[in-house]
Amino acid sequence: MSRLGMLGGVGVEIVFETHPLTMHSEAGIASGWLPASLSENGRRHAREMRRRRRNEHFAAVYHSDLLRVIETVEIAFVAFPGPVIADKRLRDINYGVLNGAPEAQLWRERATHIDTRFPRGESLRQVVDRTRDLLVDLAGRWDGERLAVVAHPVNRWALDHLLRGEPLEKLVEAPFDRDEGWRYDLPAGWTGRAS
Repeated sequence: MSRLGMLGGVGVEIVFETHPLTMHSEAGIASGWLPASLSENGRRHAREMRRRRRNEHFAAVYHSDLLRVIETVEIAFVAFPGPVIADKRLRDINYGVLNGAPEAQLWRERATHIDTRFPRGESLRQVVDRTRDLLVDLAGRWDGERLAVVAHPVNRWALDHLLRGEPLEKLVEAPFDRDEGWRYDLPAGWTGRAS
């Protein structure tokens, strides 16, 4: 039983995972909204995720609708008996004309795109807004449950900002680490508005 379940079903527990390495990321390319397949190393990490999560109970698995996350979920949650829901609100940031640009270039520029859109793309704040909209839906639908969410590093920044109060300016400056999952508590009835 989840910690939230032991508290009487108040809120939603989210276990967040990022997709593993792709052929693009191994080549130093930032995929954004481009299709990118997992690399062999990425597939191995997805199988490790399956072993790590196989005995955990989730009410549902939510994931990005981009190829690298779909492949991750197909491997990591292959035997999952519950609903597996692709949601475009969990997409990576749209770099617009810079989808497919060198990762190093976009990482250097990320702090300048918190509120300013990438050319013909979107800003980090827009990703936060998409994530907020999803969280409102999850809080209303899955109270007292535990969910797996598989998406992109930028979605983790959005969760850290929305549910832990971390400033976006601080998050974009920190180095990204691929960990073995992060846990978030989404309060019951969460609306995404400051109280």
